[in-house]
Amino acid sequence: MARPLRIEYEGAVYHVTARGNERKAIFKEDPDRSLFLDILYKANKRYNILCHAYCLMDNHYHLIMETPEGNLSKGMRQLNGVYTLMFNKEHRRVGHIFQGRYKAILIQKESHLLEVCRYVVLNPVRARAVEKPEEWKWSSYQATSGKSKPHECLSRDWILGQFAESRMAAQKRYEDFVMAGIGENGIWKKVKGQSLLGDDDFVDTLITYVKGYEEMVEIPKVQRYMSRPEMRELFKETVFNNRQSRNKKILEAVYKYGYTQKEVADYLGKHYTTISGIIGKILKSKT
Repeated sequence: MARPLRIEYEGAVYHVTARGNERKAIFKEDPDRSLFLDILYKANKRYNILCHAYCLMDNHYHLIMETPEGNLSKGMRQLNGVYTLMFNKEHRRVGHIFQGRYKAILIQKESHLLEVCRYVVLNPVRARAVEKPEEWKWSSYQATSGKSKPHECLSRDWILGQFAESRMAAQKRYEDFVMAGIGENGIWKKVKGQSLLGDDDFVDTLITYVKGYEEMVEIPKVQRYMSRPEMRELFKETVFNNRQSRNKKILEAVYKYGYTQKEVADYLGKHYTTISGIIGKILKSKT
């Protein structure tokens, strides 16, 4: 079975989770959680990724990550990889910590992000670890509501900016918003295609290209490469004269026919980050 498609583009926002192997703890004590947040900060700084919310439980974590450069996989590789090395060293163990790869749900920012951020910080309440979200030290709730100093890994500006211009007023309204969500758990019923959360236009656009990709990966690699159109067929001369048509073909080349962004960039004589940016703008225009 093929791995789930990782859709990455500039400005994409994700709910990311990872669980302990065999449901075992990935955080045995508070210093482990502090270490994880420090590594998260360094990974996000290196790859220019924003963390809007987080919650660290005993055997899993939740992160809300925004990727201005469309590079979630790079940041997650460093985060989980470095943490595994440091955790094993500290606890004198070897082997995997996490159960497989991380799971990432792509979120339409303007319509669904606030609700998902609320879901994340209410996780300890749903798990009955605490009665109130502020009682759980290892989530972003305390910092976002102004009850504690934020860790360097946390970016609070977007969330608070949705409530008020004044920081104090925004924090109070954020607190009320989170408390109003206790007992609600319907957000994930809206997820489509197992990894997409947004309105119909947003989801349908992404599913179109995900399906195209999945159809290609089900074909044996040699046969796939023989059957897909060559670059010169995809990018005919008429396409170069029409930016909209060219950009549509770029999206098709990557998500329908399985070309890498670097392959497309090399053919078009552009940097791969330009291709990532084009894809991001197309997908964001559907939000």
